[in-house]
Amino acid sequence: MSQRCPWAKPSNPLYIKYHDEEWGRPSFDEKHLFEMLCLEGAQAGLSWETILNKREDYRKLFHHFDYKKMAKMTDAQLEKILLNPKIVRNRLKVYGFRKNALAYSEMKKQGEDLVSFLWDRIDHKPMKNKIKSMKEITIKNELSDQISKELKKKGFTFVGSTIIYAYMQAIGMVNDHLTTCPQYKQIKS
Repeated sequence: MSQRCPWAKPSNPLYIKYHDEEWGRPSFDEKHLFEMLCLEGAQAGLSWETILNKREDYRKLFHHFDYKKMAKMTDAQLEKILLNPKIVRNRLKVYGFRKNALAYSEMKKQGEDLVSFLWDRIDHKPMKNKIKSMKEITIKNELSDQISKELKKKGFTFVGSTIIYAYMQAIGMVNDHLTTCPQYKQIKS
């Protein structure tokens, strides 16, 4: 019997939609990759559902994750954002969005982009784990350790190995849907 991954809360339609249509699906869209990198960092210490429920507000406040515009945000703008109850008002995380935008701007100046930086490592094909229960899901691996280390060197923040592994799951670099989940087979490796 096929059943959705148990973490996708049936009580939250937004969560179901995210699970069924986005999580674990390979993304090669630069803007989406940058957005998810920021949002996974915002999630640190919180539930993904919290961030998902605030995602549209984050998009409005952070220029729909246009890294060029985010890199130019002033302290005054970020301080104003910190007053907004529609997002997680954590100073380090809010300022971290700009820090990541500046780091990404520098990457772009060096001729790099997130698509190549991430996907070239796995030949543009998602790693497909064959997970039968939630107990089998890992929280990091060698690749997330490596990506984390390199992103930190480039000046990114909130990119620890556990956050990066969750990011890899979200953007489809790794398929960690349970084998009983209908989404597992839909994702091509």
